[in-house]
Amino acid sequence: MMNAVETTDLFRGAFFLCNGGSLVQVRLGEDNHKIVSFLIEGDGIDRLDVEYRNGQALVNPLQFRESLNHLRDILFNTLRKATTTHECCVAARGETRYDRERKNRGAKKKH
Repeated sequence: MMNAVETTDLFRGAFFLCNGGSLVQVRLGEDNHKIVSFLIEGDGIDRLDVEYRNGQALVNPLQFRESLNHLRDILFNTLRKATTTHECCVAARGETRYDRERKNRGAKKKH
């Protein structure tokens, strides 16, 4: 039976991938919050989830490291794209990230 689990936990996701799960979707949190979730599906995911939560999870350490690195790469690429997109939108409006500080600079100094 094919089930799916969504997680933001890299270790949990890597455990699922090591045990035959497939990464189906990667989502960035709403309003570009820096939270990335992974949707992983596969046979017996529910059983694997219980094993993981009960501390009974066993994996090949090399596979686990590779799966963890794979998810980290996806995580950082997703965040990098979101940050670049956000900065482009801000630049197009003629703003900078530090506008608030610049506008208030004169008010901070007492002449």
